Amino acid sequence: MPTEILPAQCRAARGLLDWSQEDLAQAAGLSRSTIKDFEAGRHELQRASAAQLVQSLVTAGVILLPAMEAGLGAGVRLVRGDAF
Repeated sequence: MPTEILPAQCRAARGLLDWSQEDLAQAAGLSRSTIKDFEAGRHELQRASAAQLVQSLVTAGVILLPAMEAGLGAGVRLVRGDAF
């Protein structure tokens, strides 16, 4: 499981899940201000916080997609149904 996440991936994942920053903060065991500042690019997450954030999104059904060499940027995908 990846432990790195970009601010844009975080915002996109929340959008797919229809989660607020508060929803994500509660799921990840982090403060809302940590989520807010990370998504705004004000600071990087500590390794442990990033792992908690990623784990909560993965548990909710989000797949983090890395940037590809073909010029495609990093992204997210939502898994639904029996595949998850």
